[in-house]
Amino acid sequence: MPSNFKWTSSKNTRSSDRYRITLFRYSSLPGRNDTINAHLRDLLNQLRLGGLAQSLEVRLQEAKSSRLDHAEFLELIFQDELVVRRDRQVERYTKSAGFRELKSLDEFGFEFNRSVKKKIIDELAAGDFVRKGHDAIFVGPPGVGKSHLVQSIGRELIREGYTVYYRSIVDCVRDFLHDEAFEGHDKIMTRYLKPDLLILDDMGMKHLPKRSGEFLFEIIMRRHELRSTMMTSNRPLEERHSY
Repeated sequence: MPSNFKWTSSKNTRSSDRYRITLFRYSSLPGRNDTINAHLRDLLNQLRLGGLAQSLEVRLQEAKSSRLDHAEFLELIFQDELVVRRDRQVERYTKSAGFRELKSLDEFGFEFNRSVKKKIIDELAAGDFVRKGHDAIFVGPPGVGKSHLVQSIGRELIREGYTVYYRSIVDCVRDFLHDEAFEGHDKIMTRYLKPDLLILDDMGMKHLPKRSGEFLFEIIMRRHELRSTMMTSNRPLEERHSY
């Protein structure tokens, strides 16, 4: 006899009712919940539903206490899974972006730098220029927060689902000079062409090696109207031809 059945005597004298079978509730069996949960978690892990697995017990209790129907319960646990996936994507994109510092727009002192228009920065952080394939350049003297702003904007765009790659101009040129020596030009170029937004920081900060202008020109022209590029420079626009 299966362990979830129990025979009990009956006082009823009719032979057909001499015994009755009592069926225990499946969920009340000792240790059974642990077995079910372990098996369910294994299935969720196989389906790569880690977020759902983390919140499942809490959501089950919530569904019971709030008397949620099946559709409401499913909506909750799928929302949990999406939140976890978004968080993991942000973490992954942020790591691959290669930011020099993890700055935020909230940390920038707009009240101390009146020349920086917060409305314009917020518009850039909303990502409309990336959706349209437009470019942006920040021009100003050293120390006004250009690097802080572009990295913060990049982080905001990552939260919106865009891919971002950040490099200083010196590191950019070094990448191409190094990989050119090992015949890796196409590979490194792909790294600069693929992201939705490329940030090139510190344009004009230092005297660059020969052929630097060729690399930069190729990157910018191949991305033009296809992917967005954001740059910072401490030199006036009219001097950019000297790169």
